[in-house]
Amino acid sequence: MFRDIYDVIVVGGGHAGAEAAAAAANMGTTTLLITMNLQNIGQMSCNPAMGGIAKGQIVREIDALGGYSGIVSDSSAIQFKMLNRSKGPAMWSPRVQSDRMMFAQHWRNKLEQTEHLDFYQEMVTDLLFEKDSIAGVVTSLGIEIKAKSVVLTSGTFLNGLIHIGEKQFGGGRAGESASFGLTERLIERGFNSGRMKTGTPPRVDGRSLDYSKMIEQPGDSNPSKFSYLDDSHTLKTQRSCHMTYTSPVVHDLLREGFDRSPMFNGRIKSIGPRYCPSVEDKINRFAEKDRHQLFVEPEGWDTVEVYVNGFSTSLPEEVQFKALSAVVGFEKVKFFRPGYAIEYDFFQPTQLKHSLETKLVSGLFFAGQINGTTGYEEAASQGIMAGINAHNHVVQKESFILSREEAYIGVLIDDLITKGTEEPYRMFTSRAEYRTLLRQDNADLRLTPRSHDMGLASDKRMRLLETKSQKTSALLRFFEKTSVVPEDINPILTKKDSNPVKQSLKMGKVLARPNLTIADFLTLNTVSDFVAKEAIDTATLEQVEIQIKYAGYIAKEKLQADKLSSLEHVPIPKDFDYEKVKSLSIEARQKLNKIQPVTIAQASRISGVSPSDLSVLLVYMGR
Repeated sequence: MFRDIYDVIVVGGGHAGAEAAAAAANMGTTTLLITMNLQNIGQMSCNPAMGGIAKGQIVREIDALGGYSGIVSDSSAIQFKMLNRSKGPAMWSPRVQSDRMMFAQHWRNKLEQTEHLDFYQEMVTDLLFEKDSIAGVVTSLGIEIKAKSVVLTSGTFLNGLIHIGEKQFGGGRAGESASFGLTERLIERGFNSGRMKTGTPPRVDGRSLDYSKMIEQPGDSNPSKFSYLDDSHTLKTQRSCHMTYTSPVVHDLLREGFDRSPMFNGRIKSIGPRYCPSVEDKINRFAEKDRHQLFVEPEGWDTVEVYVNGFSTSLPEEVQFKALSAVVGFEKVKFFRPGYAIEYDFFQPTQLKHSLETKLVSGLFFAGQINGTTGYEEAASQGIMAGINAHNHVVQKESFILSREEAYIGVLIDDLITKGTEEPYRMFTSRAEYRTLLRQDNADLRLTPRSHDMGLASDKRMRLLETKSQKTSALLRFFEKTSVVPEDINPILTKKDSNPVKQSLKMGKVLARPNLTIADFLTLNTVSDFVAKEAIDTATLEQVEIQIKYAGYIAKEKLQADKLSSLEHVPIPKDFDYEKVKSLSIEARQKLNKIQPVTIAQASRISGVSPSDLSVLLVYMGR
């Protein structure tokens, strides 16, 4: 039934598992994807959308590395929005509303077209070990499958427990059984586990809603896309979302069920996501607010099923229905299924290396919600990194690590393994100290060369990047060297309420003004002729405008990043005994012994390690 031994086994077919399997197989290693239901590969368990604040940057980074999340998102999108356009480009974040069924179908198709990748449907209940190394997995049928490395991407399935009011039952998500055995086995090997909670809102029948009472939320008039590849296309037509609000009446109806809420009666003991609270948690914590936004999101092109974003709840189903019926536009609502909360096991990510390999077991990798994260994008990014590093482990190559100044993915993984998490971790732009460098528009410039060098990003992707880089450089040189005379530029400046010029100036200097855009210059014949001759596209125009306008900020962040990177090159010996360094504070010794940082820079990011502690360590490292 199986190979004698696989290079990589990926357990779980969610966003992390799909990316891990694709990455490992595309790099040439024999890979087996084992999941409990092959029909649910790439399933969107919660909201039917990809991207958003900081998450959109992650999807672009996955695409730049050669992953599939961006391509699948583009091919199944029903709406596209670039969020935060009113702010600086470091904050711009792409987001798509997705066709849920199409998304999963396209993921399945991409994986089935991947060489070196096999599939098997069953539950993995145990792991095989050889001393301190992974040796394979055991299924619920007792089948042993050997492997040189294993990636666990169990999502919310490890001992999953679903709550709806006072009812609770085992499950990984609605309609699917939980996974048992792995947590206990890992604890036996010395791992520390914990419990986390997440939730989801009711799905309702769109035919029962009155959209005329809601506020329409259309997509962008000129939509973009996620993938940098040119065989991915922008949307020609889009489906609108809608917005409505809760009210004091809705809140009072929800409060009637608080005595039966697992959130408040002690049935749920784990911590849920801070930035995506349930509706009962919102009205309890923010009692002074008399309303909260609800986004009414269609689940696809052809289905009438609707996702009620903002109404995540685990209250009894009759309370959910009664309260939602009091929302404007939902007076005649019909449920497809109620909302619920789910508790599941995770493993504190401080037990991992930067490669996502576990410190205790060689060749065993964790990715996704097993590491305490929340969100498709966070999971997918860990998946591709775990898949890459599982391959590298097998072929005995150095681990592929992204630093904090290289990618949001680097920030995410460093945060997890250095600080750990006590609640489901979600990425935000504010978590990245170099977010001007880590924009959504330049992920390919940052990451594709590195990925291509190790054999994941395709030659085609690299050729597209080289063309983009050449055109960007040509247009930058043009703006930096070409002058514009007052009689040509002043009409534009006057129209944009900008002070006119009295002498010729370089175009780049004029474009740097805050109230001008590169589109303003396209009315000049010299610019439009150059753009046409060089076949420069919109993305290149945007790239040049950002580089010119934010040159000072970019240079400053780059300098800061270079200074910090010098500490990244000061290694700390493996198993360094911090107890012998009596000059360190007690807290620093405890934290450093627990985390075992590999560089001084990583040590500097550990909570409780002070600048004076770092000075002591630098002396010990001979600096």
